Amino acid sequence: MDATMIAIVSIIIAGITTGFGTMGPALAEGKAVANALTSLAQQPDASSTITRTLFVGLAMIESMAIYCFVVSMILIFANPFWNKAVELLGK
Repeated sequence: MDATMIAIVSIIIAGITTGFGTMGPALAEGKAVANALTSLAQQPDASSTITRTLFVGLAMIESMAIYCFVVSMILIFANPFWNKAVELLGK
């Protein structure tokens, strides 16, 4: 396996990671906000508790997208397989 193939596979996997890593949190955030708005409509007195819980939940959901972004950046810019490819090509 040459370095070009490793680069191609790394870029494709980084794209897939970013794509799927943003679809899940986007759907989860939409569902969380919809449920929070429904709860606020039913119980307006509990608005401070609902919004506080919503923001904590949104932060946890968004962290998944950030982790997927970090993994894709590692695959592109700090790929651990590059050293192995350089060793194999040097022989």
